[in-house]
Order: sequence, then structure tokens, then C-alpha cells
Amino acid sequence: MAVRSALINVMTGAALRATRGLVRDFGEVQQLQVSAKGPDKLAAAALTRADNTLRAALAKSRPEFGFAGGDALRGSDDAGPCWIAGGLDGAANFAHGVPHFALSIAVASGAEVTAGVIYDPLRDEMFRAEKGGGGYLNDGRLRVSARHRLDGAMIAAPADGRFAGAARRWLGAPALDLAYVAAGRLEACLCPAPKPWQVAAGTLLVRECGGLSCALAGGDILAANGRLRDPLAARMGSTA
Repeated sequence: MAVRSALINVMTGAALRATRGLVRDFGEVQQLQVSAKGPDKLAAAALTRADNTLRAALAKSRPEFGFAGGDALRGSDDAGPCWIAGGLDGAANFAHGVPHFALSIAVASGAEVTAGVIYDPLRDEMFRAEKGGGGYLNDGRLRVSARHRLDGAMIAAPADGRFAGAARRWLGAPALDLAYVAAGRLEACLCPAPKPWQVAAGTLLVRECGGLSCALAGGDILAANGRLRDPLAARMGSTA
């Protein structure tokens, strides 16, 4: 069994506490999709409760850590450690009964992300990574896909003609799509202008599993296995 650091244990424990009851709440949201009242209030209450629980758990476990704002990933190199967390990624999916969402938590020391966790409560899949320590799903080591041709590749992205030849899907949860790239389930994903908290843990996970990520014009983030990232970035206009 892979050894987990104390920090990863804090993060996974907080993710589990925050999502306790969320699967039940999601089932009720799905049932209310056909109701005249709709599920909006129930979904909003469930997501607020999960976010508050997460923040309280993280703050209690590491009171010396700050909470990053929207520009966290451009922080100064000498800044202290901070949490990068923004609630449930794929909140719109949750509210509409679409089973594709995850909780994403990262730690940054200065401008560098050093640890990350992405938890899918519906499938009980806990993705995690620390800088230099590899990436894991539950207790199994992960590696990105070895596919080197765009033809036949599976890519998570909005409609985009530059992905001609690839199979494409997009369900609006960047953190989970990045986790799938790290796990080899996808060859690449394009995250359109994401918030830092949506991609901080996922981009670290991709790198630790042998993949690469880069920024594109307009603030988009591209992540892919090591063989496809450069050719994809070249056709899409990488900025980093």
C-alpha cells in the first residue's frame, strides 16, 4: 500500500468530510429534475454545506495555512503555504443531475503547487499527488496514456476543429478531466479559462503521472500525455 504523507491525509480526510451526504443529496437533486419546484434550492444548500465543511476542516487541521484567492497561482515565491480550494468543481452538473463533479484541493508554497487531491464522491475515487512523489488513484499508482497519435485519441474539450481525428467529450468539470488524463483514461483535455482552484491539483497530478500542461492564449489550459502535448500546443498557440 502506498504511504500517504500527513498533509495528504489531512486533505483526503477533509474531502471525505465535505462530501459526506453529498451522494444522497445528489440523488434527491436527480429526482427533483422533473419537479415543478426544481432542485435549485436543494443543490445550492448542499454545495454551500460541502464548501463550508471543507474550509472548516482544512482551517482546523492546518491553521497556519492561508486560503488563496483567485490569483493564487501567480503568488510571490516567498509567500507561505496556502490552500487552493473553491468548492465543488462541476457544480452546474450537480444542480442538473449530471453525475460528473469532484472536489479539488491543492496546497501552494509561494507560487508553486506542491500537493493536490481530487475526489469523485459518486465513484469513491480519490486522486492524489505530491511534488516528486508520483500520482495515485486510491492506493494504485497512475500513469498517463502512451498514445502518440491524435487519430483515435480521447480528448475532453468543448467543440474545437483543431481536434479533428480525435474522439471528443466535454462535461464541464476540469478537475476531473485532468484526473482522467493522469489516469490514462483521456489522452488530453482543454480547460477553457479555468479558475486556479479548478486546475491546481489536476495539473500537478498530470505532471506527476508523466504528462504535461501549458497555458494557451486566452487563459485556457491544455494538459496531455507527454507525446501529444507539444503537437497539440503547437496547433493551438501555447504561451508557456
